[in-house]
Amino acid sequence: MAGTEEVTDESLYVLTALLLTPAQFPSVLGDDFPAACAALGIDPHTDGYGLVLGQGEDGARWTVVVDDVSLVAVAIASWDCGIDYDLSPDERTVVASLPGWPLDVAVAAPGIPEPHDPDEDSPLTPPDTGQWGPAQRRLGADEIAQQWAVWREQLGGDEAFAPSEVTQEKPTGPAARVIEELRGYVASPPPPGRVRSTYAPDGARTVRTDGPGWSMVARTDDIAFLLLDEAPGEVVPLGRGTELPALLKALEALAVRPA
Repeated sequence: MAGTEEVTDESLYVLTALLLTPAQFPSVLGDDFPAACAALGIDPHTDGYGLVLGQGEDGARWTVVVDDVSLVAVAIASWDCGIDYDLSPDERTVVASLPGWPLDVAVAAPGIPEPHDPDEDSPLTPPDTGQWGPAQRRLGADEIAQQWAVWREQLGGDEAFAPSEVTQEKPTGPAARVIEELRGYVASPPPPGRVRSTYAPDGARTVRTDGPGWSMVARTDDIAFLLLDEAPGEVVPLGRGTELPALLKALEALAVRPA
């Protein structure tokens, strides 16, 4: 995963790249696509962007935003298949160059100083995993989505944890508050990326949803997991009950999907 690109007046040694589109963006940046773009100081164009993460010649961390989404998507797909790809975006595609990285990167460019922020005021800094807040909560939900089978295996049958408040006419409590907000999403669709849908086995879909103070990961053929700002590190299983299946189906219908 190596390539070079000019960042200000020096070369960037590319380490990895991410997509920033309504259907797929680093959720650490925000609850939805417009919020993620705002965190980078760019306009939320529906075509999206690519984020190129690398180091300058002095080892400084840089995040370069480019509008050539296809190029970045091809690079990511190639790397995922174990194929070398020299990601070198044209200077004309660069929208912004921001000091810092939004996420930790496990590799570093050889032969240059260790990764470091170019100054103390870098706008992009990986979240402190020792703390709990919106960014950490969203990262936790990402992990559950990626490791669904592992998390699901820890639970028994659906009847062991299906909360009664899901079906109450006037639900109360944190989990029931999330249900009410999800109902609101169905009635009035939220900003792009607030509800996302990705592949799941056996014809199901994984529904990934965020809101003020909460995140949800669910499978359309199974249960949901909730993470709350008010419950640091806690993962709340939400049983299917009588309403969740229809609610998930409605959310999936309005969700954005990767191309």
